[in-house]
Amino acid sequence: MKVLVTGVRGQLGFDVVNELEKRGHKSIGVDVEDMDITDREQVSLVLQRVKPEAVIHCAAWTMVDAAEENVEKVRLVNAVGTENIAKECGKLGCKMMYISTDYVFDGKGILPWQPDCKDYKPLNVYGKTKLEGEFAVVKNLEKYFIVRIAWVFGKNGNNFIKTMLKIGQMYDVLKVVNDQIGTPTYTYDLARLLVDMIETDKYGFYHATNEGGYISWYDFAKEIFKQAGYSTEVVPVTTVEYGLSKASRPYNSRLDKSKLVENGFELLPTWQDALIRYLKEINNGTN
Repeated sequence: MKVLVTGVRGQLGFDVVNELEKRGHKSIGVDVEDMDITDREQVSLVLQRVKPEAVIHCAAWTMVDAAEENVEKVRLVNAVGTENIAKECGKLGCKMMYISTDYVFDGKGILPWQPDCKDYKPLNVYGKTKLEGEFAVVKNLEKYFIVRIAWVFGKNGNNFIKTMLKIGQMYDVLKVVNDQIGTPTYTYDLARLLVDMIETDKYGFYHATNEGGYISWYDFAKEIFKQAGYSTEVVPVTTVEYGLSKASRPYNSRLDKSKLVENGFELLPTWQDALIRYLKEINNGTN
């Protein structure tokens, strides 16, 4: 299968291309230098030339706080860019997979969000524009996967783990929020699931994170330092006490993944196992 992957220089796109190639698929990875998704004509030219059988759309504006001050730029990337790709996929009759986020919900309550829940109430610009991207996919296509993920970490780019490791070397004590709850997602594991999915026609909305239970950022930070052998002390604080963020974050990022099992897909390993493998990878260059 010939698959075009956007955002190849990002954490997830990088791993998706590698996974496709491992399985013998023909992958075409593009980033903004190769195809500016906000340029409708450029998207049309590239996709018409490549003629993919599927598109896995990983490219996005993901800087949540910066999004609050760059509303139109973010909408252009996350909403208009996604619509450009969806329309072209419709013309070609190819599958499309859109990577979305738990931020399309308001994060209230303690129950896990269901993939087919339509109670959308994003709290910030990032969530609103990613939701607009979802609407664009649904409006223009029948053969689509919308996969919501959360708390992503991978080899490429910055993430929470890399940040903790960096500042954990600089400070003896760190404050980390303990009232935002979710589950981390390792892009290496997620990429395998996404390719499993794109090889099928089991379309629809899905949620995907690693297994291992729901935790807070505080819990995650403690485990990172434990696995890395750091003596850094982690102090739990509320989101309000921590402050600083320009964008509001959801407190409840719990995602229900039972639909994956119902459709015959294998769940991801635990986040604890993923963390161990990830630390080895960034330290030794192996997975």
